[in-house]
Amino acid sequence: MTFEIGLVFSIIGLAIILFFTEKFTIDTVSIGVMVAFLLTGILNVEEGLSGFANPATITVAAMFVVSAAIFNTGLLDSFTQKLSSQAGKSHTHLLFTLMLSAGFLSAFISDTAVVALLMPAVIRLHKTDNIAPSKLLMPLSFGALMGGICTLLGTSTNILVSGIVEKAGLPSFGVFEMSLMGLVFFATGLVYMLTIGRWLTPNRKPKSELGDSIQLGNYLSELIILHDFEQLNEPLLKQNLFEKLPVKPLQIIRSDGRKVRVYPNTSIQEGDIIRINCDKETLEKIKTRKGIEIKADLKWNEEDIVDEEERLYEALVIPNSFLIGESIKSLNFKKIYNQVLVIGIRHRSDMLNSLLSKTALRAGDILLLRATEESIKSIETSDDLLLLSESKSLPFNKIKTVITLVILALIIGLATMEVFPIVVTAVAGAIALIMVGSINTEQAYKAIDWKVILMLAGVLSMGLALEKTGGSQLIGTSIVESVGQFGPRAVMSALFALTFLMTNVMSNNATAALLAPIAISIATALDVDSRPMLMAVTFAASLSFMTPMGYQTNTMIYTPGNYRFSDYIRVGTPLNLLLWIVATFGIPYFFPF
Repeated sequence: MTFEIGLVFSIIGLAIILFFTEKFTIDTVSIGVMVAFLLTGILNVEEGLSGFANPATITVAAMFVVSAAIFNTGLLDSFTQKLSSQAGKSHTHLLFTLMLSAGFLSAFISDTAVVALLMPAVIRLHKTDNIAPSKLLMPLSFGALMGGICTLLGTSTNILVSGIVEKAGLPSFGVFEMSLMGLVFFATGLVYMLTIGRWLTPNRKPKSELGDSIQLGNYLSELIILHDFEQLNEPLLKQNLFEKLPVKPLQIIRSDGRKVRVYPNTSIQEGDIIRINCDKETLEKIKTRKGIEIKADLKWNEEDIVDEEERLYEALVIPNSFLIGESIKSLNFKKIYNQVLVIGIRHRSDMLNSLLSKTALRAGDILLLRATEESIKSIETSDDLLLLSESKSLPFNKIKTVITLVILALIIGLATMEVFPIVVTAVAGAIALIMVGSINTEQAYKAIDWKVILMLAGVLSMGLALEKTGGSQLIGTSIVESVGQFGPRAVMSALFALTFLMTNVMSNNATAALLAPIAISIATALDVDSRPMLMAVTFAASLSFMTPMGYQTNTMIYTPGNYRFSDYIRVGTPLNLLLWIVATFGIPYFFPF
């Protein structure tokens, strides 16, 4: 091993640790890796920045715009309406329809967007048909993941590997080249989730009531302010009770029955009933304070805490949101989102209420919001929060829908017939959609997930550095020496297993960028066609079912479904193992060595 290879391995090893720990965002780590390769001289400036000009990066950006234009037509709202109509039938029928819808849509547009579209409808089924979201959200995410591997356009990972392949001088992937094997995976996964997976998926009551939504071993209590309270008529911001103890005041009820909103300048008066949220230890300390009487513990309904103008809403922090890593206080949330107040955070499976304003947000967190119908519109139009309580219904425009679908068909058709490369048709299609008014320029810029673009540009440098220094050849040779004696099928199977294990603990795109060059090196060492090895990496990189952080859609459903980490292991591990067996025999059949 040369010094350069060792240096590349060290940088990539550090990146993998950072990916796993989530100390920094994926795009930050990816760009950091690229900069490290530039500073150490592993890559020159042109090589280091080549990821930004890579056809894969540009194609993904263009397809973000195309996906947004399709959503703007209002056409996809029919899928959410279809779910509601299926709920009255058997649970098996509903599950089949849900996964089939998610899979079909994800084959052509972003699977993250598909899950965001269908998730509110799935959650509402709990209220209308008493179906626990935990029974449906995991099948929704898994269906979207498996649908995404059925075409080149299904996920950014497919496009990324195709770009790496093209850069290596090999034929890029066709739009439907993956479809037959992808459909085998999807059919296998569908049958599993309708049988074994359905039995393993938890039927867990959602924490939808306010009392559940804002507790982590916390109590919802009422304090009665007596005549000898030491800070009568002083505003909340000066009250020692709320300054020195982790107590969250939620509402004040005056002695005459009036409900008063909680603001820093709201005064505390004799006879006030203050509704608070705090833990047991804090409650014990409050009991010893003079001038305060604690009423019995309460379990509130939504009507107990809101007035006629305001309601409570739940909103999900989606992956790649600019809110991630920020606190409510640092964001000035109320100003950004038109007087919307955050009164609770569910942090994955936990609730954080103490020092709420200083809690750093993470993808998958649910914010409990207090807002008027007018102010909540700022959340409905946000690209960083998904409102779970309501569904955004877009007006259906028949003419624009037809035009948009024709342009989408041209993007796919011209690329399939190899009239133009996919990057050309995708960019041309995005521009055409802007010109015909399916999406305006501002919406197009907002539709592009720039964090994903930066991440793709960064992770491409890892594969390039491995290839340039000979690191990929070294790893490929080592794998061949270890498993090669059992034949190319065994090597491909081992590569598939390595990929799906890695993608469950780190970015699927980073995994694909690392292993695609190695797959090419393995094929060269075995003197076989590289296609089956590359397909093993491509498919496995998106088949992430064993952890909530393995794929964005798994993260999105974690908190709304009230899942535990063990749920993913219990449901996802058998599915991953089953698809590994299917891949071992299926990939060589469709992509011979």
